Amino acid sequence: MTVILIAGGLVALGLALRLPARMIALTLTLVWVGALLAHLVLPVEHPVTRALGGDWRSWAALGVGAGLVMLYRAGVMRLWDRARVSAPAGTPAASGGSFSEAELDRYARHIVLREVGGPGQKRLKEAKVLVVGAGGLGSPALLYLAAAGVGTIGVIDDDEVSSSNLQRQVIHTDARIGQPKVFSAEAAMRALNPFIAVRPYNRRLAEEEAEALFADYDLILDGSDNFGTRYLVNAAAVAAKRPLISAAITQWEGQISLYDPANGAPCYACIFPDRPADGLAPACAVAGVMGALPGVVGAMMAVEAIKEITGAGETLRGRMLIYDALYGESRQIALKRSPDCRVCGKV
Repeated sequence: MTVILIAGGLVALGLALRLPARMIALTLTLVWVGALLAHLVLPVEHPVTRALGGDWRSWAALGVGAGLVMLYRAGVMRLWDRARVSAPAGTPAASGGSFSEAELDRYARHIVLREVGGPGQKRLKEAKVLVVGAGGLGSPALLYLAAAGVGTIGVIDDDEVSSSNLQRQVIHTDARIGQPKVFSAEAAMRALNPFIAVRPYNRRLAEEEAEALFADYDLILDGSDNFGTRYLVNAAAVAAKRPLISAAITQWEGQISLYDPANGAPCYACIFPDRPADGLAPACAVAGVMGALPGVVGAMMAVEAIKEITGAGETLRGRMLIYDALYGESRQIALKRSPDCRVCGKV
C-alpha cells in the first residue's frame, strides 16, 4: 500500500509539473524494480518486505501486465505511424491516399482493427462506390460508407424527399421534404464526413449511360425498389465487369448478395432470370415495410462493401443472406452461375 501511494503521488506530481509521459513511466518503472529487488534480497519477514505486500510474485505479475499494455500501445502507435502524414489537423487529406491528422483520429477504430488497418483504410479512401437509390436501403448504406471514409461516393436517384419516406429513410430530414433525394443525401454525407467526395446524379438511371457510368466506379450498390432498375443495374454491372452488391426488402424480410460473374460468382439474372408476376412481389408502398428493416439490410450492404474493398473476411460472393426480422432468424443459400444466363452466360 505504501508503494502504491508513493507511485500515485509520483504520477500526480509528474502531471502537475507537466513532465513527459516517458519520464513518468521511467519513474514508475524504477519504483517497480526497487520493490521487486527488495522482495528478492530481503528476508520475507523484513519490515520493508511486509510493507511491500510480502510476495514478489504479485509485483512480477504487475510488471508483466504493464509490459503487455506497453507492447499493445507500441503496436497501435506503429499502425498510426504507417499512415501518418504531416498535414495540419482539420485540413483535407493530402493527395495520393495519405491521411491528415484529423482523418487518423476519425478512422482510428478502423486502423487498429487487424483486418482493416492502415492499408485497408487507405484502400477505402482510394475507392469509388456508386449507390443506386437514396431510399430505404441507400440511406444507411450511404451514411456508413461516408462514415467509413470511402473516398468517392456516387448516388443516383430521381425522386424527391416526402414525409412518407421519413419512417425509414434516415438520411433525410423533415426540413428537406421536397428536395431531390440525392442532394439531401449529399448534405447528410458531407455533414458527417467532410473528407470525402460526393457525386450526386439527380436523374433516373438510363440504359444508354449505365455501363459508362459504372465503369468509373470500383463497386456498385443497388438499393432500388423495382425490378426494372434491378435488371438494368445488373446488366450494366456485368458489362462494366464491376461487382454488384444488391439487396431487397419487403414487410419484415430482406435479402442481400454480392453478384460478380467476372470472378466466378453468378449475376442477379442467374438467380432471378424472370421478373415475378404482378402481385407476387408487391412494392413497399403496397405491402408495407417495418421501418428499421432497411436500416439492418442497408448496413449489411455497407459491411459487404467495406469487406470487398479492404479484402477483410469473406464476402457474400456466391451466397445469399436472407434475414427475417419478425422472427429474428437468418439463413444462407449457396448460389451458382447459370450457363444459359442471357446476361452473363458469355462472360
